[in-house]
Amino acid sequence: MTDQAEPSGGLGATATTSSTDAAPPAAGPTDAAPARTGRFDAATILRIVVGVVLCVAAIAAPFLYSSDINHLLAQAIYVSIAAMGLNLLTGFNGQVSIGHGAFFGVGAFTTAILMVDHGWTFEATIPVAALIAAAVGVAVGIPALRVRGLYLALITLGMAVIFPRLATRFVKGSGGIALLRPDRIKFASLISSLADDQWQYFECLVIAVILFFLAWNLVRSRIGRSMIAVRDQELAASTVGVNLAKVKVTSFAISAAYAGIAGSLSVMIDRAADGTNPILYFQRSIEFLVAVVIGGAATILGPAVGAFFLIFLRRNTESLIEGKEVLAPAVFGAALILIVYVLPEGVVGGLRKLTARLTHRQAPPSALTAAPTSGSDTSS
Repeated sequence: MTDQAEPSGGLGATATTSSTDAAPPAAGPTDAAPARTGRFDAATILRIVVGVVLCVAAIAAPFLYSSDINHLLAQAIYVSIAAMGLNLLTGFNGQVSIGHGAFFGVGAFTTAILMVDHGWTFEATIPVAALIAAAVGVAVGIPALRVRGLYLALITLGMAVIFPRLATRFVKGSGGIALLRPDRIKFASLISSLADDQWQYFECLVIAVILFFLAWNLVRSRIGRSMIAVRDQELAASTVGVNLAKVKVTSFAISAAYAGIAGSLSVMIDRAADGTNPILYFQRSIEFLVAVVIGGAATILGPAVGAFFLIFLRRNTESLIEGKEVLAPAVFGAALILIVYVLPEGVVGGLRKLTARLTHRQAPPSALTAAPTSGSDTSS
């Protein structure tokens, strides 16, 4: 009996000893936690500071600049909305489109027709423009299920090229041409303390903030995760139960709705829905794609950053060479190539890398040795 009791006591002692020895390893992660928290806090603080600065700048901008600059800012905002729509389709879902100018035109002509021919207020036309553009997006997205990559890009490119001809055939403005100009008074400021250009800027800004917030929530939802899964690996996504056709068509519809809203806002800013220029909506499509690439694909702020870069870079290159405006497109293109070469992941992607490096360097040296030290204590 005594011999049997001794092993029992030995096991108990062993258990006690092992639990005591296990205490130092538990302290290892605890020691390393402050370092991880410190790096997280540095990145978070930096993002908060940048966000506050951007908010203050966005609110103060129309009061600091002339009406011409406010006009450019408003243009950049509606381009960023259309680029965000393209980003949802191409950046997050992986479907390449060079035809979003057509959806943009659908939104513009929907708003212009309702205002000129039916007497609607501008704000009431925006949801209608979004719905009609989304319906056109579904009509394009269903046959696009059979193609992908460059073939899909070519199909959407044809859509952007054909749209002005369709507008010329079915839309007749004053003089019998496809050009509709709503009265300026319909876009007048509803707040007496704000000038018309300031009101229009803030109206575009509020709509853009709402749409970007919705996009931010969308990519983190179940639908957004399905979009990303389809982009990364269609076969694996279908294996886990993702409905590829539904996700792709839904992405097209949402993306087209964003472009339609941007087109609607362009009527307020540019005062017209124009179908007389045969390459206008092809140019718009390229602008949206360039804005996504410059800002950073598959990011939320990328399209906005890219749109502002695009609009102001184009304005500055047009007036850069006096008397030789024909060279402006060449200078503009060279500047875009340089930006893409220096920042292949876009401006937002480059800033993310820079932030990661800065926060990593700020980590204390002890944070890198905390885990190995704990491991050596445990082994001893």
